[in-house]
Amino acid sequence: MWKRLTLIWSLVRGDAKVAWHAFRHPHAPGWFRAGVIGLGLYLFSPVDLIPDILPLLGLADDLVLVPLALHWLLSRLPAEVLQEARRRAAGQPAGDARHPGRAPLVKRVD
Repeated sequence: MWKRLTLIWSLVRGDAKVAWHAFRHPHAPGWFRAGVIGLGLYLFSPVDLIPDILPLLGLADDLVLVPLALHWLLSRLPAEVLQEARRRAAGQPAGDARHPGRAPLVKRVD
């Protein structure tokens, strides 16, 4: 199972980071959050569409289904949520919605 997860992670690394930041965005739709949770449950679930016992078909369904489902979910996000998630996934500071170039102020609490 670990080998399967590392192989899938290498395929969807960029989209998974964007999906994580979009999932945490306050304006992310509920259907997107439900889809990401469902996809995660499918990925870690022992139940597969095609069992992993079959030599190539068992892994092939995960290698095709997970990236396609993740791409499909991301393609239906509102543009502002997707843009902000991509910015955060790239490591750039999050901008204010009214002033896209400005980073938010961070208040230090002692």
